[in-house]
Amino acid sequence: MKKIVLLCVAGMSTSLLVSKMQAAAKETGFPCEIQAYGVAEAPNVIPDADVVLLGPQVRYILTKLKKEYPDNKIDAIDMRTYGMVDGKQALAQARKIMEC
Repeated sequence: MKKIVLLCVAGMSTSLLVSKMQAAAKETGFPCEIQAYGVAEAPNVIPDADVVLLGPQVRYILTKLKKEYPDNKIDAIDMRTYGMVDGKQALAQARKIMEC
């Protein structure tokens, strides 16, 4: 089972996107666990994640996190995907990153 972590300011603004992603995963039969956290939790959740997606409001820490966790797959959620709360597209982005 894959573990997908979404990071935002406090872990609240991504909760709807997490729900939509979970629905998309269930619909496609993709076994995964998807959780949202605030950036303060990053050190506790990044090491065990298969992929970490940052909300647009915290994308400024992308380079820093990639340097701190070079073995982890970390990227920012596409702004349009986030704004449209497109769970299918966000899940597709996470899956693509995991395949790289």
